Amino acid sequence: MARTICFLVYTDFVLFDLAGPLEAFNTARILSGGEYRLVVASLDGGLVRSSSGLEVMTEALPAGPLDTLIVPGTLAPLDIPRVGEVIGAIAALAGRAGRRTSVCTGAFLLAAAGLLDGRAVTTHWLLAPELQARFPGLRVEGDRIFIRDGDVWTSAGMSAGIDLALALIEADLGAEVARQVARMLVVYFRRPGGQDQFSSLLDLDLGSDRIRRALGFARDHLAGDLSVPRLAEVAGLSPRQFGRAFTAATGTTPAKAVERLRVEAARPMVEDGRRSFDEIARLVGFGDPDRLCQSFIRCLGRTPQDVRRQARSES
Repeated sequence: MARTICFLVYTDFVLFDLAGPLEAFNTARILSGGEYRLVVASLDGGLVRSSSGLEVMTEALPAGPLDTLIVPGTLAPLDIPRVGEVIGAIAALAGRAGRRTSVCTGAFLLAAAGLLDGRAVTTHWLLAPELQARFPGLRVEGDRIFIRDGDVWTSAGMSAGIDLALALIEADLGAEVARQVARMLVVYFRRPGGQDQFSSLLDLDLGSDRIRRALGFARDHLAGDLSVPRLAEVAGLSPRQFGRAFTAATGTTPAKAVERLRVEAARPMVEDGRRSFDEIARLVGFGDPDRLCQSFIRCLGRTPQDVRRQARSES
């Protein structure tokens, strides 16, 4: 029997949050000879307007068991029309679904439906601090591409929904089918779930001059001591206070943030190709090429050698 994958959409959903995963599952359906049944549903069925104004034809809410429920995101997740009814529908469908998943800010709706309490989750890096503040019972990891916590899967924004779909397909049908889907969609297989979303923390509206000051110091002193005690001293907080305040403001830990800033600084030098990996590692504070390589894999899903080769081929 085909696995039913139900996408629940609502007024002002983000079109790409639906289209990317839907196309991945549809490609897998074709390649596998019909292993999936795809349903795009809404509260009333019929045409539903996306945030871009394009309307999508939907079915009424399905009856019976579901393999997977997928909730796309929106620009203002808790301010959409009929939000209470949408949250109620999510809770009802989730009770019949083997897996409950969200793309981007769809995590806010899953959380409002009570499905994420005590879970490790992610969402778009820009809204991770807000998700954590609104739902303190969650463990929000704002620098992840996607996270699986038991039968709950959440992903970051936009294209990360495709990464999530590929991971779900791999869990269902194996790595080879998921790899074929990635090849058909011309996307990477696979960006690991732990990969950073790679958007500079310095662009965040942090709401805290202390945290911004610490991040600015870190950016300007990448080769120096950027331990929690040192950054806490710059921020004028105790290490414990600093750790809590930093995670609340950025959605990530100080150590992960420093690693990301160092990778952001190293990447242009790696792509430029004029410095050795050993020199780059020293300049940005990694110390040696091995640590540089490990951090590139965590943050970018690629080694420095791969990044340099790609830059050379593109030039």
